[in-house]
Amino acid sequence: MKYNVIKFLRDIFPFLTVIVLWRLAVPFWNPAGILAIIPIFYCSFVRPVPWFAPFAILFCFLIDYRFDTLVYWTAAYCLFYAINGFQNFIDLTRADNNARNVFMVFFGTATLILTLIGFNINNAMRAIWLFAWISTLYVPISELIKRVCDDR
Repeated sequence: MKYNVIKFLRDIFPFLTVIVLWRLAVPFWNPAGILAIIPIFYCSFVRPVPWFAPFAILFCFLIDYRFDTLVYWTAAYCLFYAINGFQNFIDLTRADNNARNVFMVFFGTATLILTLIGFNINNAMRAIWLFAWISTLYVPISELIKRVCDDR
């Protein structure tokens, strides 16, 4: 019985992490719940969780809803999901540092495109801050997910 409860909690932890990070939206630290993109990326590409892709698409759409960006983050996620599915040169499940560099390329490219669409100094400074903040928090959040969901 105890093992079943622990296994259940380990199984739902990635889903709960996305929900909590999305709900903890604060304008400066977590605008529109964008920190939820970290477990979405990690649990979709680095440590694939069964049935996580539809959940990730839903929450990318919810991030878009809060950001008023139509379907930008959803399209970025789906595009990266398709690119990752077609390539066979890079194995993200075995990448160093939980594929932090790949995440930085994904998030940095998406943020840069979003910044260039409505460019002004204020948006550029906000994008730089957001990129630095989310890239810094990627390792602790992904390590937490990895340690909690470890099946040892």
